[in-house]
Amino acid sequence: MRLTFLGGAREVGRSAMLVNDDLLVDFGVKTANPTLYPVSSPSPDAVVVSHGHLDHVGALPTLMDGFPPVYGTPPTRELSRRLGEDSLKLGTRRFQREDLLRLSQAWEDTGYEETFVPGITDYEVTLTDAGHIPGSASVLVEGGDQDGEADGGESVLYTGDINTTPTRLLDPTVSPPPADTVVVESTYFDHEHTDRGELERRFVDSVRETLYEGGDVIVPVFAIGRTQEILMVLEAHDVPCYVDGMGVDVLRTLRHHPEYVRDPDALKRAANHAREVKPSRRDDVLGQGRAIVTTSGMLSGGPAMKYIKDIYDHPGNKICLTGYQVEGTPGRTALDEGRAEIDGTVLPLSAQVEMHDFSAHADGPGLREYLREAVDAGAERVLAVHGDEHNTTALAEWARDELGVEAGAPHVGEEVQI
Repeated sequence: MRLTFLGGAREVGRSAMLVNDDLLVDFGVKTANPTLYPVSSPSPDAVVVSHGHLDHVGALPTLMDGFPPVYGTPPTRELSRRLGEDSLKLGTRRFQREDLLRLSQAWEDTGYEETFVPGITDYEVTLTDAGHIPGSASVLVEGGDQDGEADGGESVLYTGDINTTPTRLLDPTVSPPPADTVVVESTYFDHEHTDRGELERRFVDSVRETLYEGGDVIVPVFAIGRTQEILMVLEAHDVPCYVDGMGVDVLRTLRHHPEYVRDPDALKRAANHAREVKPSRRDDVLGQGRAIVTTSGMLSGGPAMKYIKDIYDHPGNKICLTGYQVEGTPGRTALDEGRAEIDGTVLPLSAQVEMHDFSAHADGPGLREYLREAVDAGAERVLAVHGDEHNTTALAEWARDELGVEAGAPHVGEEVQI
C-alpha cells in the first residue's frame, strides 16, 4: 500500500492523503492569503471524509468533475455543504455552485462501525468515532496493494482529528482499532491541556468580571463544534450571552442529529439560553456589558471583525480566543502582538486579549496513551501529520524511542510505502 501526503504533513491545514492512486482520504484547504490547496488534484475512484472542517473538506468540490462517490457521516455531509456555500459567498474558492450540487449527489452517508467498500475499489473501510466534532471519524482502510488490488494484509488507520477527553458536547474518541500503520495527528503533542473543569472556571470568571465592570466580551469561535461547546459552558454557568455568525446555522444542523452529540437536552438548553443577533441589530448589543459568541475563531472574517472594530480601543473590553490560532492568521497576531488588521487597517488593541483553549484535539498525554493502545492492538508503524515541524518530528521520535516501532513525519508531496 502506498500513501501520498498531498497536504497536512508538517503543517496544520489542507489535509489530504491518497491511498495508492484510487482512494482519497480528506481534501482540505489551509487558511492563508491566498488560500492553500493540496499540492495536486488526483482523480480517485472514491473519497472518504473524516469530518466537516475546512482543513479537511474545503477542497472537496474541486474533485467533482470526475464525480467520485464520497463517504462520510450525515453531520459531515451537512457541514461540508454549509462550508461550501459559505466559501462561495466569500468568493475565495476554486469551484462553482454546480460542484457543490455534484458533491451532494455523490455523497453516501455512513455511520460509525459500518464496514463498507468505497466505490469500485477493493478496500474495506470502517469509520470510528473520533470525538473531535459531531460526526467526526477516524478512518480504517484495510486491503489493497500498490496496484489497488486487495491482498488482505495491509491496513492503515488515519486518525483524522481526535480528542481523548470528554467535553460538554462530545464523548472522547473510541480506542483505536487494530491496524498495521497509524497516521496520527500531532497538533498538540508538545502541550498538556488544562483540566477541563478548571478551564471552564477561568473562562467563566473572566467573562463575568468584565461584564460586571460594564465591559463587552467578544468570544471568537469556530462555527462547527466550538460555538456549541461555548454556548453549553455559558448556559451551564448561567452567564447571559448572545450568539452570531455561521455557528447559529450549525447549531440548528446539529440538533437534527442528536445521536452524534453527548447530551442533546443540554445542547437544546444552550440554544434556548443564547439570544441570536440579527445582522441589522449588531450595533444594538454593544456598549452595555454583553458577551457575544461569534465567528470566526481565528478572526479571519465573520461578525467578530465588526464587533472587535467597535470595542478594540477600550481596556475595559475583552477578546477571549477559544482555540488554536494558526500562525499568520489575525487571531495569532492579536494574541502575540496585540493588534488586529480589519478592513485593511491595523488597529492596536487596547481591549484585553486572552486565550482560553477549549481544544477539541488530544494533547500530548492523550496522544501517547492512544498510540500505546494502537501498538498493543498490533500497530507496527506510526506516521505523524497535522502538526507543525516540531510536533510531527517530536511525535515520530517518541514513537521510535518509546514504542519501538517504525515512525516518521512525512513532508507534503511525499510518498510512503507501507
